[in-house]
Amino acid sequence: MIHLTFPDGSVRDFEPGISGAEIAAGISKSLSKKAVAMTVDGELTDLADPIVRDARVTIVTRDDPAALELIRHDCAHVMAEAVQDLFPGTQVTIGPVIENGFYYDFARNEPFTPEDFPAIEAKMREIIQRNQPFSKQTWTREKAKAVFSEKGEQFKVELVDAIPEGEDVKIYAQGDWFDLCRGPHMVSTGQIGNAFKLMKVAGAYWRGDANNPMLTRLYATAWQDEKQLKAYLVMLEEAEKRDHRRLGREMDLFHFQEEGPGVVFWHPKGWTLYQELIGYMRRRQKKAGYVEVNTPQLLDRALWEASGHWDKYHENMFITQTEDERIFSLKPMNCPGHVQIFKNGLKSYRDLPMKVTEFGAVHRYEPSGALHGLMRVRAFTQDDAHIFCAEDQIEETAVDVHQFMMSIYADFGFTDLVVKFSDRPEKRVGSDAIWDRAEAALKGSLEATGQDWEYNPGDGAFYGPKLDYVLRDAIGRDWQCGTNQVDLNLPGRLGAFYIDPAGDKVTPVMIHRAMFGSLERFIGILIEHYAGHFPLWLAPVQIVVTTITSDADDYAQSVFDALERAGLRAEIDLRNEKINYKVREHSLQKIPVILVCGKREAEEGTVNIRRLGSKDQNVLSLDAAIAGFVDEATPPDIRRARENAVAA
Repeated sequence: MIHLTFPDGSVRDFEPGISGAEIAAGISKSLSKKAVAMTVDGELTDLADPIVRDARVTIVTRDDPAALELIRHDCAHVMAEAVQDLFPGTQVTIGPVIENGFYYDFARNEPFTPEDFPAIEAKMREIIQRNQPFSKQTWTREKAKAVFSEKGEQFKVELVDAIPEGEDVKIYAQGDWFDLCRGPHMVSTGQIGNAFKLMKVAGAYWRGDANNPMLTRLYATAWQDEKQLKAYLVMLEEAEKRDHRRLGREMDLFHFQEEGPGVVFWHPKGWTLYQELIGYMRRRQKKAGYVEVNTPQLLDRALWEASGHWDKYHENMFITQTEDERIFSLKPMNCPGHVQIFKNGLKSYRDLPMKVTEFGAVHRYEPSGALHGLMRVRAFTQDDAHIFCAEDQIEETAVDVHQFMMSIYADFGFTDLVVKFSDRPEKRVGSDAIWDRAEAALKGSLEATGQDWEYNPGDGAFYGPKLDYVLRDAIGRDWQCGTNQVDLNLPGRLGAFYIDPAGDKVTPVMIHRAMFGSLERFIGILIEHYAGHFPLWLAPVQIVVTTITSDADDYAQSVFDALERAGLRAEIDLRNEKINYKVREHSLQKIPVILVCGKREAEEGTVNIRRLGSKDQNVLSLDAAIAGFVDEATPPDIRRARENAVAA
């Protein structure tokens, strides 16, 4: 007999080889009808699979969160069948589940277009309606290659060849149609439902190699019900309105061009926002005891070899060779340079922790197809810092960094976030003993803060474990930003040490830390989070002064001058255009405040205040209006400092 443990803690004995379907039927008829899969010791498997050992078992129903990936996986198979039914001769290649849906790559002489989507979706619904069961078979490698070769599916033959020796070749069928697949699947196609939609078509090289054939990729989304699908489509519409590339153009913040792929051309307004972020972070870091430095852009290959980057990160580095045959790299990271600063001059345990920060410009090669506005670039600036400390200071220092990060994100309106803990990757430097200590200390810092966190196995940096901070924006999308990494390897590789109380040389621990992550990416996130409607303290242009008639030009100029004297970022618009036209134009540029000046305002010394996104108008005296704007435009860190001073 085998002993199976269920989610309620109960343990029951069964004959070896019992399936999940049999277990569900034995519990209740209703569960048997709802069940679509099971987990065995946490691994999602087919409901029909036999269980042959003691295990923890959970029956998965279609309403369970775990079923969503199965719905999308099964829907991908149905889409592939529909395409081959409608377009004979099309070869199927791979069709993985991705965030919010799935895609499938097809080989076809004539690429698909969005005009093909209605027919494909209709055929998919027809296949789902048949409610064909998913059945699994295990074939020999030779049989699989022979069958797919006979069908003209040469890409599938390549995939069979890529399966490691000793692994099963699994085939899943739905009626007469079948595909090579690891699984698992639900019980039948009817469990997929109709909450799916084809989204877009794109080109993709086979296995991501430009030397291979170009395939057509169909993207789709699938959800557990129509309500979820509708909510997702509404979110996409809102995301399109908030797209930072479009808003960046409309607000005149930045642009990209072919001569500089993956690098940003910042316009005056965009650079104002950029510098406002740097000023904020510079103030916060200075108060927290960081010292700001600057390190070279170009460093010799020998340093990158010593740090481990040449071996572990070479494909992402921009390399150049001089006439004297010396090889240099543009820095992809700031950490080796900061170690050189720490090494310059003898350091004592009394100097620790030493907090070194830099607004460091770095360059990393990204494939052209991966570039995406400000979110994925080849040249960017990090609000990078490295804290050198003793090993017994790791937990305390990591706690300080965590609390610092949380306060910074709150200042920008991000209060909903997830912290992910990533441990050792397969490709790494350092002994397991060193990694054990680093991981334990970083986990200890999380426990000390009481912060909820998620486990992200194997995704640590090559030199140490890390915490990643994932922010959720105004429409529910997640963005990975800050990082907090413990490194017990790099300082030793580069020969850094300090003198301990006994007079011995000791290698310091280095904590890598970035809050914004990349200023470019963080600005992109802010644009989309606020839909370009920044709080007054962040807005590149805070106020525009405009006139109804030319009679008020002199008064409008005096209002503008007063705003500038108060330190506010203002513009003036004296064009001979209708006021509604000017208000609409400045609203499209997301100017938070428009001050309208006419003959009455000039006579009374007032301003007519119009706020972005509001139809209301408010009239105040100029002095009162400016006082209110100055208060509203005060950055949150400066406001806190003033409030604390008053309280003291």
